[in-house]
Amino acid sequence: MPLCEGVFFMSKNQTQAGCKTALFGKNRFTAKRMALMAVFVALSYAVSWLEIPLPIMGAGFLKLDFGNVFIVLISFLLGPVEGVIVCLLKESLRMIGSTTVAGEIANFLITSSYLLLPSIAYQYRRNFKTVLWTLASSCLIATGVALLANRLIIFPAYAWIGDGTIHGMSIGKAFQVYWIALLIFNLIKTVSVGVLTMLLYKRCSYFLKKMKI
Repeated sequence: MPLCEGVFFMSKNQTQAGCKTALFGKNRFTAKRMALMAVFVALSYAVSWLEIPLPIMGAGFLKLDFGNVFIVLISFLLGPVEGVIVCLLKESLRMIGSTTVAGEIANFLITSSYLLLPSIAYQYRRNFKTVLWTLASSCLIATGVALLANRLIIFPAYAWIGDGTIHGMSIGKAFQVYWIALLIFNLIKTVSVGVLTMLLYKRCSYFLKKMKI
C-alpha cells in the first residue's frame, strides 16, 4: 500500500474525530494514552543517550541522536499537546545530573517548535502532502530556533560555568565561528528525524488501532 494511502490518509469523518480529540481534549488523558506517553518518554530518553559525534567544520561538540523521533511520533499519534508533554518530561529526566540545564531547556524549545506545525496541521488534513510540507517547514523553523537558542542560551551558559569564554573566544565571536556548522547540523538532524518518523508511523498507528487508543 502506498505511503500516502496507508500511513497519512484518513476519511473526512476520521479526520474530524481525530481533530476534536487531539485539540479539544476529549478522552485525552485516559489510562491507555497516559501509559503510551510514559513508554514514549522512556524510549525518547533512552535513545537520546545513543549519540553519534558529528564534528562539522571542527565543531566537536555536535552530537546527533534520534530521541526526538519518538516525541514527534507521539505528537502525530495522539496530538500536539501530548507531544509537548512527552518532550518536557524527557528533558526533565535529562536535567538530572546535568552540569547546566541550558542544553535541555534549549532542546525543549527547539523540539516543541519542530513538532507543533505538522502535528496541528495533521489533525485537520491527514494526508501525505500535508505531512511532507509541514515537516519540511518545521525543519527550517526548528533550525532557526536552534540558532537563536545556541546564541542566547547555550553559549552564554557554557561560558558562565567556564572562564567566561568558549574555546578562548567571546560568546559573539564563537557564534560567528560555529553558526554555519550549527545550521548544517540542525538541518541534518531535523530532516533525519522527519524521515524516521514517517517510516515508523504506519507500524505504530496499526498498534494503536488494535489497542483502541
